[in-house]
Formats: sequence, C-alpha cells, structure tokens
Amino acid sequence: MTEKVRIDKWLWAVRLFKTRSLSAEACEKGKVKIAEQTVKASRTVKIGDVIVLHRGPWQQTVKVVNVIERRIGAALVKEYMEDITTEGELEKFRLYQLAQSSFHFKGGEGRPTKKERRDLDDYTMDW
Repeated sequence: MTEKVRIDKWLWAVRLFKTRSLSAEACEKGKVKIAEQTVKASRTVKIGDVIVLHRGPWQQTVKVVNVIERRIGAALVKEYMEDITTEGELEKFRLYQLAQSSFHFKGGEGRPTKKERRDLDDYTMDW
C-alpha cells in the first residue's frame, strides 16, 4: 500500500473509469472535483477526500477510504472507496439509463443518426 497516488491512477484502480487515460482525460476536462475545485490528473489522493465526478446529466460522489495504485477486482472496491452519491443524483442516473434504453431508433437497430443522437441528448439533458 502506498501513501501518495495520483488521482487519475486511483480513479482507474477503483474501477470508476475503464482506462487510466479516460480518467486523466476527465480530469483535464474539469469533470473531477475535490472540495469544489477542479483537479489535475497529477493531484495526489488522500484518505478522506470527497471526489465529485460529473457524468453527463448526473454527478457521482465518492469518498476515499484507502489509497491504492493498482487495479483491483470489483469485489474489493468497497475497501478503497465509499459511494456517497445522493438519492436525487441516483434517480437522475436511473432516468438517464431508462431514456437511453427506451429511445427508439429508425429501423430499431444500429447506431443512431446524428439527428437522433442530438434529440436523445436534448431529451436527457433537460432535467
């Protein structure tokens, strides 16, 4: 166990992002905040930090329980982070998932057209 870990590495290790480059990109775009301040990917994580991730129309809030440098199995994640996302934000996420799954595309298969994608984004972002 290490005492200092970069935030992009920690976010990847606890499986909040699929790849480390995606977590670094989220930091770069200002979608990761600690104490209401956007953070760079190189910021170190400390035990007790509350991290807010902006994920489309909703925000996920997690608390650092322990620091880790290497990716772990999904069953072990609860030893390193605590999800403290509010019930209102979880409801936004559920509605977003429902909108994504129930939106009917032309032909019923494949990727949406550019117009359909814009319509879907407009529908899910208007809460």
